[in-house]
Amino acid sequence: MAIARVEWIGISPGHRQPIETRDEVAVAVGTGIDGDYHSKKKPGGDRQVTLIQAEHFAVIAANTCLDSVSPDQFRRNIVVRGIELNSLIGHRFRIGEALLEGTGSCTPCLRMDENLGAGGRLAMKGLGGLTAKVIQPGRIRLGDALIAET
Repeated sequence: MAIARVEWIGISPGHRQPIETRDEVAVAVGTGIDGDYHSKKKPGGDRQVTLIQAEHFAVIAANTCLDSVSPDQFRRNIVVRGIELNSLIGHRFRIGEALLEGTGSCTPCLRMDENLGAGGRLAMKGLGGLTAKVIQPGRIRLGDALIAET
């Protein structure tokens, strides 16, 4: 069985500010990723951490007629490879030291039209990733495995 792995991590330091790439982050119960603008915006919500699948990048690029796309364009916190993220909705999973719970699909917003060009939001329909909340705090690092709880 293939193991899903973290390939990229990013945070939003402020409203509409460029995404900053990280090698590791700490996540906290109720707020999400330490240092991320969204962790202060809506504490206790179901969108504390956002994830997207690396496998979808080529499809999104093709849908937008771009040669390639980069993780920061999607404004998600964590890029993983090796698992269908929507299968984690309603389920708990570990990444590194942290325990998360998938809370829903990460629906693309109008900002994707800005980042990917006209039709960017539509190009990501069904490919926007996963929202999650933190159940147990811990650190998440590049290369960490994503393991679904049974």
